[in-house]
Amino acid sequence: MYAQKGASTYASVGVETGVMSASPHQLIVMLFDGAMAAIFKAKWAMDHNDVAGRGMAISKAIDIIDGGLRASLDMTRGGELAERLSSLYEYMSRSLLKANVSSDRALLEHVENLLGDIAGAWKEIGPNVQQPAASRG
Repeated sequence: MYAQKGASTYASVGVETGVMSASPHQLIVMLFDGAMAAIFKAKWAMDHNDVAGRGMAISKAIDIIDGGLRASLDMTRGGELAERLSSLYEYMSRSLLKANVSSDRALLEHVENLLGDIAGAWKEIGPNVQQPAASRG
């Protein structure tokens, strides 16, 4: 019990430390990773008939997609790309809801693939992202 709580606290501190020291680009990468991990957990729960676990994992993925990825879009400066991403994130959230209600593993995998494609592209541009002058050595 204490070991598990200690490990959980350690992991939480590690995540918080990572978030505090991350660039905006890295924060988005962390959101993608978190959404993908939640979908992985949802698939595992679905495979093991863990309805509550599936629901919690899918809810977490939706929260990350809507409250993190979609909310971080700059609709003013992002133009058509931001609009398209917003629509795609909305589609993903709706698809995750449908996957939960119908216990549809293929739909979870579909959203996972979409996220993976966008995350891959986002990670590719990482080395080309300019850091603010204050954060460059």
